[in-house]
Amino acid sequence: MSAHASAAARRALLADTAIEVLADHGMRGLTHRAVDRAAGLPPGTTSAYHRTRQSLLTALVRRLVERDQAEIQEAGRRAGAPRDAGELVAGLTAFAGLRLTGEGRRRSLARYACALESVHQPELREILVPRDNAARQSVEDFLAAQGLADARARTVTLLTCVDGLVFDRLVNGGAVAAEEVRRLVAAALR
Repeated sequence: MSAHASAAARRALLADTAIEVLADHGMRGLTHRAVDRAAGLPPGTTSAYHRTRQSLLTALVRRLVERDQAEIQEAGRRAGAPRDAGELVAGLTAFAGLRLTGEGRRRSLARYACALESVHQPELREILVPRDNAARQSVEDFLAAQGLADARARTVTLLTCVDGLVFDRLVNGGAVAAEEVRRLVAAALR
């Protein structure tokens, strides 16, 4: 492995570990030392790659968005465009479930912590801006196929509402029920 590839792999490891530390310990627990410990690396390794907390946080947010986008793109490609509202409901409910369990839960916790931090750090907000991807496009295409002239705006509203349900369940526990998503989809189709 070249030195450049090795450094890139180390940066990815540090960013991935920072996501885990943030999810497990919150924004106050995100320190260079905590990342070193969690990654099993010698003290000072994280600060050698990211001199400041801001640099570490920026790397974490970039990696979080990169991983989220890869997951969303793959989900959108796998599922394809929904053929009916029932398929859309099933897809959105399954996606919400992924955001509430396992690694998806940890990334969701980190994402929301970063979103709150971005209120005070606009450069993070720029990185966190929702992006076009295959999954978002399939929802928009479905809504447009239903004859809705404002399919893009309705897609944003629908996905924001599903995201709100995920946030609520992260905080209060439980799962996102298909019936809740069905009501949101019905509202988007009205």
